[in-house]
Amino acid sequence: MFPDWSAAAFVNRQLMGMVKAYGGVFRQASNLMLTGVLLPVERLMQAIPPWAFLLLVAALSWHATRKPVATVLYVVCLYLIGAVGLWDKLIQTFALVLVSTLVSIVLGVPIGIIAARSRLLRRVLTPVLDVMQTLPSFVYLIPVLMLFGLGKVPALFATIIYAVPPLIRLTILGLRQVDPDVMEAAQAFGVTRWQMLTRVTLPLARPSIMAGINQTTMMALAMVVVASMIGARGLGEDVLAGIQTLDVGRGLQAGVAIVILAIVIDRITQAYGQPRRRRRAPQQEKL
Repeated sequence: MFPDWSAAAFVNRQLMGMVKAYGGVFRQASNLMLTGVLLPVERLMQAIPPWAFLLLVAALSWHATRKPVATVLYVVCLYLIGAVGLWDKLIQTFALVLVSTLVSIVLGVPIGIIAARSRLLRRVLTPVLDVMQTLPSFVYLIPVLMLFGLGKVPALFATIIYAVPPLIRLTILGLRQVDPDVMEAAQAFGVTRWQMLTRVTLPLARPSIMAGINQTTMMALAMVVVASMIGARGLGEDVLAGIQTLDVGRGLQAGVAIVILAIVIDRITQAYGQPRRRRRAPQQEKL
């Protein structure tokens, strides 16, 4: 009744040919990324004493939110993660999320800036971003695994593919929503294109871009358990082990730790996305 138009065999042949031809290059790139970026960041964060890390979180939370109760609550919740023996895995997870978020920012913000100026690029990007956001993560894990093997690097690439689209979209949205009258006024003062971007449009689009960074970070955290299936260690590893061994306590404990980390990162990044006046308002009301 139906013709046989399956493309599975063709895709497999093409991918296998790519692996045979360029597999060594991809593995070298994987080793370079692992030894040059991921492991140094993870070792640096593991070298920080837990008390210093908690103080840093408290300082960031206070600077962002100006809420003492919330700051104490975040620090206590992170302390409880260490108290149940998951501090090292928390740091491993946070290192992966941090690197993937930073790479997503380096890729997403410039692409969003260029796409905000180019209608053609936006039309090309829209279906690509739709596919990146809706395609099940397990589907693109297959070629990533074949090209890079098991470990942290394929988990990093899979996380970036999943997490970068919201940042690109919200960067485009924020820049396109800048008031044209403000831009015309800036042009009347003779600003250059670079000055227009760095001093006018980017500052005005900052809340939208920060919302994109927030969403990217949350989506990177959502990939923690999936990343553990391909060799990334951390809290997701305990969740996966709990599923495999029906160890409810272990899985639930690691899952709650992921939730706590997500809440802390979400609240701090959301606060930094708000205008400074709004952040200072609670403290001024007390005065």
